[in-house]
Order: sequence, then structure tokens, then C-alpha cells
Amino acid sequence: MDPPPRSTVLVGLGVLLFIGSMAVSAALAPAIGVTNGHDNRTLVSIQGGGPGWHHYGKVELLDGSTEVWNATSADSYFDVTMQPNGNVLAGFMNDSSRQCGPYPAPCARTGFQIIDPTPTPHVVYEYSFPVRNSKNSEVHAVQELPSGEFLLTDMDAERIFTVNRQGQTTWQWNASSFYHPPPDPTRRDWLHINDVDVIGPGRYLVSVRNANQLLVIQRGKGVVEVINKDRSNANDASCKQPGQLVPNASGDVRCGNPKILNHQHNPQWLDSGAVLVADSDNNRVVELHRAPNGTWHVAWTVTTVGGVPLDWPRDADRLANGHTLITDTLNRRIVEIDASGHVVWSYQTALIPYEADRLPAGETVGAPRADANTSHPTTPTGSVPVLSDVLVLLRAIYPGIPFWFGEVQLVLSFVAVGLVVAGVVDRYRT
Repeated sequence: MDPPPRSTVLVGLGVLLFIGSMAVSAALAPAIGVTNGHDNRTLVSIQGGGPGWHHYGKVELLDGSTEVWNATSADSYFDVTMQPNGNVLAGFMNDSSRQCGPYPAPCARTGFQIIDPTPTPHVVYEYSFPVRNSKNSEVHAVQELPSGEFLLTDMDAERIFTVNRQGQTTWQWNASSFYHPPPDPTRRDWLHINDVDVIGPGRYLVSVRNANQLLVIQRGKGVVEVINKDRSNANDASCKQPGQLVPNASGDVRCGNPKILNHQHNPQWLDSGAVLVADSDNNRVVELHRAPNGTWHVAWTVTTVGGVPLDWPRDADRLANGHTLITDTLNRRIVEIDASGHVVWSYQTALIPYEADRLPAGETVGAPRADANTSHPTTPTGSVPVLSDVLVLLRAIYPGIPFWFGEVQLVLSFVAVGLVVAGVVDRYRT
């Protein structure tokens, strides 16, 4: 019997390599989506899927791991908070509006909605404004104040501001008063201000992602504290990525140490000397403590949960019982760990999640500190810059890629495709 043609062998090897590597990777992967008898209500926002994750956004209420209701009137959702009356306050973006103000139509509009979940979820109030670009211009955080005003981040103009129910701006703080601005912040992802929380009367904790810094802002005074101050020009490259911070006349930028915070999201103020942060680009959750000399340092760390390394987490809440609720964005899971780091509950989302709140309290100002002796770091697996960027791009296009599909699987896939292509080319050459 004649051996099979070389082209057939190459195609067969490519198919076997791809199927075999995927099957083995899936079989060896830890489980995601563990209930363990857990029965708590969790409010989850889904940023979405498709290009830029600007489609199929959703707010959902979970009872344990069962969806009670969902709202899908926006392309993307971000910060979500349940109000005392049961309504939900949600930051959102819609991508194809005809009401565009100074910008050409169609355009994106961003702002917040108030969603009444009964009898079926529907929007009872909406505030929004047009933005120049749909990418990195969203309102990521919104909070209702005792005055009835709403406190928002504005990533497009890089400010925090308040509006009343009539949509009138009643106060604002512009980041250009502290950071050196570009001529027009709406034309670049300059600072990416992605969170604001009230931590006292007229006192706000603000996350400036692209500067690796958290600011405490006091109304009437401006910035009164910087967490992760710029102490060395050696850090500047972290904040001068394309389209981000702009150097001043001396060539310097206000850039915090990326070993402490690196493009973070959604800090939680635990007390006057401790803050919990989703340290996104470091793929970890950290608790920072203030030292007696006023500097802040990493006191507690989580990098791996349930045997799965965190992949760009964007929210972490310390619960009253000492547990930590984490939104593990690119692994598409919401996971709760106890003080020992053990998974007590997790939920697999279909698309890209942004944040989660455990009800009824949600994210609180003030919560237990972690014991510094219970950090849960692991040896980082490391990343290959080009391959890691390709993986992020693939997940942006198709968020359904399994969490266990990493650099190794990507390389094996390239090899498998190469074998198949070589076989096909060989077949037509002969």
C-alpha cells in the first residue's frame, strides 16, 4: 500500500494538533462557575461583546447563580448600584445615536440610566451626552448624592461632575487643573478617569487609570491626597503609552509606580489608611495601606483564584464578612473568595463583565482589612508581549474564547494552521 500523500499528512497533523491541544487544555482547566450551595443576590454589569465590547450589554440580577432578571436597553453597561427602592443606577453607552450635538451622526452617547426591574425591567430616567469616540469615552461610574444630584466620571472630557434631575451641571472638577492636558482631551484616551466614590462629605476617591494613581478630591479644595505619587521619572513609560499622558514642558508626566498600581479600576475605600483596588494591568487585586510617612504600599495581594490566574480584573469589593468579590474580566467570571483565598462562589458570564455588587449593601465605604499574612500571590506565568496583545485583540472580537486559551494554545493553533495551509499548498502544487 502506498503511503498517503504528503499534503494529506500535513493537513491531518494540523487538525490533530489543534483538536488534541484544545481537548487536553480544556480537560486540565480548573472549573469556573461554582455554586457550593451559595445563595446570595449579586448585581452584575456586562460591558458586552463584539468590536470594542460595545454590543449586547446587560445588567443582570443573580440569585445564587440563577438570573432573576436582566435589562438590555444599552449597548454597554458599566457601574451598577441598587438604590434603596430597588431601582438600579447604571452607567451606559449607546453606539448609534442621531442626537450628536457638535459631532457628526451617528455618534455614541454615554451617561446613566435608572432601571426599574418591576414588573419587567424598564428605564424610568436617563441622562446622557454625546461623545466624539465610542472607544474609551464612556461614563464608567455614577453615584446618587444625598442632595438628589448625581456624581459622574467623564472619560471624554476627563472630569468628574454632578448633575441635577434637570440635567444641569451643578459642579465639576477638571483633571487639567492637576495633570498637563493635551489641546483637546476628547481626541485621545488621555487619563481614562474610570471611577469616583464618595468617601466623606464633599470628599471623593477618583481613579485616574492612565496615571496609575488614585486621587482624593475635596470640593472647594481640589486634590488633597495622591495615592501612588510620582516619585521617579523611571515610571513615565508606563503612562506615556500611545494616546495617554502628555509630558509637560520639562518632559515629565505625573505617573505612579506601576509596581504598586498599573492602569487600575474601581478602588474601594476601606478606611483612612487602606484601599482595595483591581490592579488591572498587573492582573491582580491588591490592598494598599498608608505607611506612617504617608506613602502607600501593597499589603495584600491576590493573583490566582481557584487555580486560574486573574486576567485583567476590573472590580474588587471587600464584603462585610471579610470575603472579596472579584470581577475577573477576561476570564469572564465573577468570583468570591474567603479570607483564606478559597473560592466560595463563582459565576461564568457569557460576555465581558465590568463589575459586580453583592446585595443588599453593594460596594461600601468602610470594610474589613485583609490580614497581610493571607495574601494569595503565585509566581507570575509571564506573558509574551506580541502574543498577549493578539489574545486581547481576539477576545475583543470574540469574547467567547475560553479562559484557558493562552499563549501556549495560541502558538499551537498557529502551528496547526500552518500545517494545514502547507498541506493545501502542497496538494495544489502537485
